[in-house]
Amino acid sequence: MDNYVNHYVVVAIFLVLGILLPVVALTVGRLLRPHKPTEPKRSTYESGNEPVGEGQVRFNIRYYMFALMFVIFDVETVFLYPWAVAYNKLGLFVLVEMVIFAGMLLVGLLYAWKKRVLKWN
Repeated sequence: MDNYVNHYVVVAIFLVLGILLPVVALTVGRLLRPHKPTEPKRSTYESGNEPVGEGQVRFNIRYYMFALMFVIFDVETVFLYPWAVAYNKLGLFVLVEMVIFAGMLLVGLLYAWKKRVLKWN
């Protein structure tokens, strides 16, 4: 029982330190930094040029969807690499699981294709 509680004490210490250290560092930094705001310091900085026009530009949602699809399939290929390296040791069960996984990826790709997410105008 004592060893069981000891694990929780270690977790609690790390939790307190994980919260306390950033708060203390940010507070000390705020107290020690110089704070003399002026109008030029409050203006937007764009490579030394005066800002012109509106600061927000609207982008087409297709750019985000295309990027999201890339990230999803890029991350999923990371799961294929360890499987390919250890394929001889894993056996038939893991082969079936990987076929199911690749099938789910294919269904997602077909769904994105049907919704025309991958069409670039």
